[in-house]
Amino acid sequence: MEIQATPLGRTVNGAPSYNIAMITDFFYPQPGGVELHVYHLSQKLMDLGHSVVVITHAYKSRTGVRYLTNGLKVYYVPFLIFYRETSFPSVFSCFPILRNIFIREQIDIIHGHGCYSSIGLEAIVHASAMDIKTVFTDHSLFGFADVASVLGNKTLAFSLSDVGHVICVSHTCKENTTLRARIHPSNVSVIPNAVIAKDFAPAPDSCAVAANTSQADAHDSITIVVISRLYQNKGADLLTAIIPTICESNPKIKFLIAGDGPKFIDLEQMREKYALQERVQLVGRIRHEEVRSVMIQGQIFFHPSLTEAFGTVLVEAASCGLLVVSAKVGGIPEVLPEHMSVFADETSEPAMVDAVTKAIQIVTEDRNYTANFHLEVKTMYSWMDVARRTENVYHLVTAADAAKDRSEEPNRRTLKRILKFYYQSATLGGKLYALCAVVDMFVYFFLELFLPRHQIDVARKWPVHRKGDDEVDG
Repeated sequence: MEIQATPLGRTVNGAPSYNIAMITDFFYPQPGGVELHVYHLSQKLMDLGHSVVVITHAYKSRTGVRYLTNGLKVYYVPFLIFYRETSFPSVFSCFPILRNIFIREQIDIIHGHGCYSSIGLEAIVHASAMDIKTVFTDHSLFGFADVASVLGNKTLAFSLSDVGHVICVSHTCKENTTLRARIHPSNVSVIPNAVIAKDFAPAPDSCAVAANTSQADAHDSITIVVISRLYQNKGADLLTAIIPTICESNPKIKFLIAGDGPKFIDLEQMREKYALQERVQLVGRIRHEEVRSVMIQGQIFFHPSLTEAFGTVLVEAASCGLLVVSAKVGGIPEVLPEHMSVFADETSEPAMVDAVTKAIQIVTEDRNYTANFHLEVKTMYSWMDVARRTENVYHLVTAADAAKDRSEEPNRRTLKRILKFYYQSATLGGKLYALCAVVDMFVYFFLELFLPRHQIDVARKWPVHRKGDDEVDG
């Protein structure tokens, strides 16, 4: 897909340049896959000559405007936190401050992240009223049967009814999102996550020794590493159930578990019940920069998650030279080649135990089995590649917007889209969505009337230049 130009008129080294707002509830200092994705993608987009700001909710004392590496500006807005670090879904109350930021930063493209992020979805809805181009990235899989899924899917369908383009991190995620949000597949692209391979280099044999083991014991035993948030959907219950079985069948197996969550207490109780204090080490929550130091202490990485759209931690583990064990759920089978993984056919205790046992046998028979994993991962994933593909999506939505009839005022054009959506929908929910969108237009009208944009100071931009291929690395 080749896009020829952009109507914005700003270029850096001859290439189009955009002012981009990454909006999500999930960002630093909280660790996680979405947080890493937003940070690294923003950094690489800045290397490509774009101006990027991140908008998220405040984290305790971290409020206001902060600057991160390379001049990445972050707005920590004091929104009310609702559940698991997501802001309260207020629909209209966040519009005034978001509009203020969009005008201050002269935003061209709003890029929301995460279907669980209230602020990200609301920003996309408000962008329609302001006639700002939008892109949304879905990082998760969601169900269809329970009440929470039904309500979440209805909200997603409303929020993305007028989105410019959608990005999913795997083909499984794309299928899931198109069904949940009722989006045509042609309006959805697949762009995977990535890792900085040099930050996850395997350690020399002399360093791959756990702190509480001797050199001889380390080469004789096998350590299984688990790094995960300890929640039910991440397979924490399954992990608690299979550890005693695996430890009983093989006395040379040890577990190193990093992560925190409501299921942490269950792991502690399991360890006490089966007297596995010397074989199961619980290190709790760790920072992302500590992930490698934990991974290189093991030979196998176990990922018991019940659902996963991509699983960046699997790529990190393989880059560190670990054999990955997981179930064939979500987009996980798309992440790594078959020789780097051992899959269980289902997320049941017997199937997972069999998969771990098979991985133990592989590593025991050949200690150098994973020796080339790092070099292979280095050629497969690159954040610069992710950024360039995302940039192509920005070109696409910009070119599509340029093709629209410019003879009409933006507000009238937006209202026509709203009315079209209203008449095409035969459900009560669709009419409610259209009503919300019309109200949003009136809110925007009154904001423009009582707080005109010429009274809002325009922020000075951090100097950017588009780096060449020889200046950037994956």
